Amino acid sequence: MSGFDLSRLEAIVAERAAASPDESWTARLVSKGREKAAQKLGEEAVETVIAAVGQDSAELVGESADLLYHLLVVLKIADIPLSDVMAELERRTTKSGLQEKADRAGSAAPR
Repeated sequence: MSGFDLSRLEAIVAERAAASPDESWTARLVSKGREKAAQKLGEEAVETVIAAVGQDSAELVGESADLLYHLLVVLKIADIPLSDVMAELERRTTKSGLQEKADRAGSAAPR
């Protein structure tokens, strides 16, 4: 297994976001703003779902990579470090997913 992980991808996204939009797809996407990047993230999410339903493992791997990349671009634009997302995931794993969902639903109820 390689040593490549999402933290490394986050660093690459940050590096490429600082480049000229003429030289980097990431910089071009960042220059178009949060809304356009979020739209692209949504498109990649749909493509990932289609690949999952189609049961083509290679396609699902490729679309999942696209989805993670575009998520990190959106997080970069929003100035949210991946560590914040990982901390939230860690917090959520302290209890079962069913309990965590119930707690969120309960906190959204009007008072």
